[in-house]
Amino acid sequence: MQLNKATGGLLASAALVINAFIWGLSWWPFRELQGYGLHPLWATAGVFWLVVIGMLVFFRGAVKALAANPMLWWLALASGLTNVGFNWAVTVGDVVRVVLLFYLMPAWAVLVAWLMLDERPTRNSLLRLLIAMTGVLIVLKTPDSPWPVPQSGADWLALMGGLSFAITNALLRKFNHTPSSGRMLAMFGGGALLATAVAGLGLALQVLPAPGLQSAGAVVLLGLGVAFIASNAALQYGAARLPSGTTSLIMLTEILFASLSAALLTTADFSPRVLLGGSLIIFAALLAALAHRKNEG
Repeated sequence: MQLNKATGGLLASAALVINAFIWGLSWWPFRELQGYGLHPLWATAGVFWLVVIGMLVFFRGAVKALAANPMLWWLALASGLTNVGFNWAVTVGDVVRVVLLFYLMPAWAVLVAWLMLDERPTRNSLLRLLIAMTGVLIVLKTPDSPWPVPQSGADWLALMGGLSFAITNALLRKFNHTPSSGRMLAMFGGGALLATAVAGLGLALQVLPAPGLQSAGAVVLLGLGVAFIASNAALQYGAARLPSGTTSLIMLTEILFASLSAALLTTADFSPRVLLGGSLIIFAALLAALAHRKNEG
């Protein structure tokens, strides 16, 4: 039975909210795993390898789908960089600041969609990009720095992760004709390979500890793997059926989930500067939503 356009759009939107909810709360289990002795990069590698192994066992057609569509390796690279950037940043940096910088993604999406999907930016979209960039500069400008530039490795990782996520969403739309199992394997495989490679390099350079996990952390690791399978399936379902701008907007609910959870569980930075900058970023995304709704209506 086929769904009508309205119902299909509602389900796609709900799927993206589920994805945002899981990612908005993912910082907490990653910090828990770090407390159990597993660096976030090793934790990312562990979780994603568990998912990849599970897919190889239960979805054997995924390997064939990936092999038949070599362009999906670009999706693997973008997804891998997204996960390395976000998972590492949100574990070592201030959760709210990291999530805000990561969610410059809707602004990146304007440029990425232009380059990759031939969706030329309009005057209004460039204005939204300017508003979002102004918000990011306000967030970056701290009292200790004379210039609004990234202040830490966590800042750089969050910005890199957001750009990679915008590319990931564009590639999901570009390759939506490929089997979903192949796309999913590419995304989890990319996360596993990139996290392992970066963690291994860090270990070789003696800047990261060797992987180690207390037995109590195994349950957290397995639970996170299951959650990420659900979130990836939800992202693929929603992102393949909605315009990139709409996807970017709905994914902004992750800021709400991350901020509320950080407020309850940590001493997150809710200074007036961060709130002002974050408000501009969210305002730019809301303008994008209104524009897409008008175009779709």
